[in-house]
Amino acid sequence: MHRRGLLLATLGTLAGGAAVAAAEAPERRAQASALAGQRLITGIARAGDRLVAVGQRGHVLHSGDGARSWVQAAVPANADLTAVAFADADTGYATGHDGTVLGTRDGGRRWERLLDGRQANALVLDHMQRRVAAPDAEAQDHKLLDEARRNAEAGPDKPFLDLCFTDAANGFVVGAYGLVMQTRDGGKRWEPWFDRIDNPGLLNLYAICASRGALYAAGEGGLLLKREPEGDRFHALGSPYTGSFFGIVATSAGVLAFGMRGHAYLSADDGRSWQAVATGLPASIVSGAVAGDGTVALVDQAGNIVRSADGGLHFTTSGLNPSMPLAAVAFADDKTLVLGGPRGLRSVEFKTKDS
Repeated sequence: MHRRGLLLATLGTLAGGAAVAAAEAPERRAQASALAGQRLITGIARAGDRLVAVGQRGHVLHSGDGARSWVQAAVPANADLTAVAFADADTGYATGHDGTVLGTRDGGRRWERLLDGRQANALVLDHMQRRVAAPDAEAQDHKLLDEARRNAEAGPDKPFLDLCFTDAANGFVVGAYGLVMQTRDGGKRWEPWFDRIDNPGLLNLYAICASRGALYAAGEGGLLLKREPEGDRFHALGSPYTGSFFGIVATSAGVLAFGMRGHAYLSADDGRSWQAVATGLPASIVSGAVAGDGTVALVDQAGNIVRSADGGLHFTTSGLNPSMPLAAVAFADDKTLVLGGPRGLRSVEFKTKDS
């Protein structure tokens, strides 16, 4: 199992070119459960004034009252979900195990399947076969073709771990063993970027975010990548750390990457250099969120919470004690955090901005 999978486990049709339309597959729906809000939650996102949370067995919950109550959504997949993001109040996407990608057009109330692992494997294999047949094919392309064949033979067992959509149509999903897929039409078609990232070791990609028109990805072994605005490749950045990064977020001060053993690094110069940030967190940082007023919150696996009022340059303890291990965090508003973990969902409120 990939490293972040271990971390969370301890907490409880082909079309022309490289694009493909999502094919029909047997539908496996998430089961309705009165206890869904008390089970493992691994991702939370804002959808306008609403909140949407995702977790194990395809569970998706949404709240329209600031996280005071939650309603389970109908979901045509039962794979564990790892991340959720919204491009606007209505249009959102979720991703997870078995190559699952889901989409919603009504703020998270109803979902449709956009991609699964079999389709993703077929996409990557077809793409690499075309790439190896090209006149400018390189030795690395042949290695990637071999890997694509192995993945197809193994079946749909590779998870997507995070996603980033810059608008309702354009987005990327990233995942295990260097998997990267792009859509330009809201998930109707997907294009592999398997051969367009500087990741010869096929390290896991755990997180992706957008900042100032560029995309940043972070992963295993200190891997940091950047795609320039409208660029055709993710290029490796000089990394200050050899441990895994489990998250990366854009803040008012730059780009903040965080991960194992409480380590966090901030780049204020578009990824050219990174400075260590003292978070005060003792355990692996598993999630981060940025409020509308710019406040940054980080949570670690052990249930500790810190926040920053200056974009991640400095962190202070939050004074909050959710008394549970954590896997996800989001701001319901500038003073209320929504937390997720193996014991489900919980919200906590700061007493004052500087408390």
